[in-house]
Amino acid sequence: MKLPIGIQDFEKIRTDGYLYIDKTEHVYRLVSEGSYYFLSHPRRFGKSLLISTLKALFQGKRELFKGLAIDKKDDWDWAEHPIMHLDLNTNKYDKAEVLEKKLDDSLSEWEAMYGCARPDLPFGMRFEKVIRAAYEKTGRRVVILVDEYDKPMLQAIGNETLQSEFRGTLKGFYGALKSMDACIKFAMLTGVTKFGKVSVFSDLNNLMDISMYPKYHDICGITEQELLSVFDKQIDELAENNGLTREECIAKMKKMYDGYHFNEFSKGGIYNPFSVLNTFSNYIFRSYWFETGTPTYLVTLLRRHHYSLEQMSKAEVTADVLNSIDAESSDPIPVIYQSGYLTIKGYKERFKKYILGFPNEEVEEGFVKYLAPFYLDNYKTEEKKRSVFDVELFADDVESGNPEQFCKRLKSLLASAPYDAELDREGNYQNVIWVVFKMLSFYTQSEYKTSDGRIDLLIETPQYRYVMEFKLNGTAEEALQQIKDRQYLLPYTLDEKTTYMVGINFSKDIRTIEKYLIEKN
Repeated sequence: MKLPIGIQDFEKIRTDGYLYIDKTEHVYRLVSEGSYYFLSHPRRFGKSLLISTLKALFQGKRELFKGLAIDKKDDWDWAEHPIMHLDLNTNKYDKAEVLEKKLDDSLSEWEAMYGCARPDLPFGMRFEKVIRAAYEKTGRRVVILVDEYDKPMLQAIGNETLQSEFRGTLKGFYGALKSMDACIKFAMLTGVTKFGKVSVFSDLNNLMDISMYPKYHDICGITEQELLSVFDKQIDELAENNGLTREECIAKMKKMYDGYHFNEFSKGGIYNPFSVLNTFSNYIFRSYWFETGTPTYLVTLLRRHHYSLEQMSKAEVTADVLNSIDAESSDPIPVIYQSGYLTIKGYKERFKKYILGFPNEEVEEGFVKYLAPFYLDNYKTEEKKRSVFDVELFADDVESGNPEQFCKRLKSLLASAPYDAELDREGNYQNVIWVVFKMLSFYTQSEYKTSDGRIDLLIETPQYRYVMEFKLNGTAEEALQQIKDRQYLLPYTLDEKTTYMVGINFSKDIRTIEKYLIEKN
């Protein structure tokens, strides 16, 4: 089996004998039931292949679809339509001129094709004219396919001036989709995010967002049924190469790469296609999707708004928040969700709220490791200028039941921060500690709810439990007393684990732990 790793061209996959998991039943439904669509999915999830498939379909290349679901549809006429395909994924949009050049090049190419060059007009008007010209010259309505429409907007997060320029350019350009409706057969835009509140789509009320539609939940990605049927032989080979049984191999695949849910109704999760293909190709379990790169705008948003990392990993949001990104908002969760680092884990019907979480082990471990340098690399010792964060030493302290030594290491870690480090909020200290323990792969919870309050941090190992309370410019005594007064240990009275109560006070003045107190229960 030839696996199409990194190949996003439908024609190349079909003519060169690469594996293609048939998604054309969904494609047929799209083209036969509507005209204007938008799809938001994480990167490397098959959006570009979907666009390429639609392009081949509207080019009338029936031979490429032989044996696929859509080939059996008697009502599809396989007519060739004029196609305008815009891929915004290929540039670095660090200034307004880059986007303008990209649009100008594409428009010039289409204008030359249909004989209507008007470089003196604004982009939106040029787009309108070339759509009309293509329709009039060919006698067939136009197909418009835009891949990664939001790439410029994402790269400009944090730069309000550039955001505004991109927003104005794209709004005018995409506005042609509505004004030229009579000349358009079909249009689809894909991207990672949906910038609803910043007005890129404010005039496109005819654009159907299918990102969370149950009937399209598996239009990209791999379902468990597809995994087990298409890769039956590869599963056995992967298991053999890793010393696993078939059942153990399937369970590991599910743990590492499954778990994406794009609505509250789908019971089965979606596997990350890029990671699945690479795993079967190399016979090695690795974080393939995460290793291809994580955009820095995610950390920029988290740090700018001092967002709690623990709350990020279990956020509860409404659909309005989840589906619409405002680059100037104080809530980074929509961007992180739509980028694929969080997914839907549950739904509260009564309150219409989605419960979010990491989709799988690959994303959780990869994201925490990616965050670690941003939260920990500022902490350096004078000796060899290396980070005082040593995973093995911290692990030894916690696993051996030595909270005293752990607190000393933590104090040293914070004390080595540079003067301008952002440690003036209790939550910032908690974020550093959360990253430390997530890196250790321990079961950790901050702001853990009890019947009488919230534990700041709960750490559990097979033998030990640590209940920790933090104060900022308070006292360690107050922190420890709060654990007792609010009976945070009550749920564990019958538990055989050794439990430690740890009260820690951080000081803004000395910018580290001022004092800690430890009591064994």
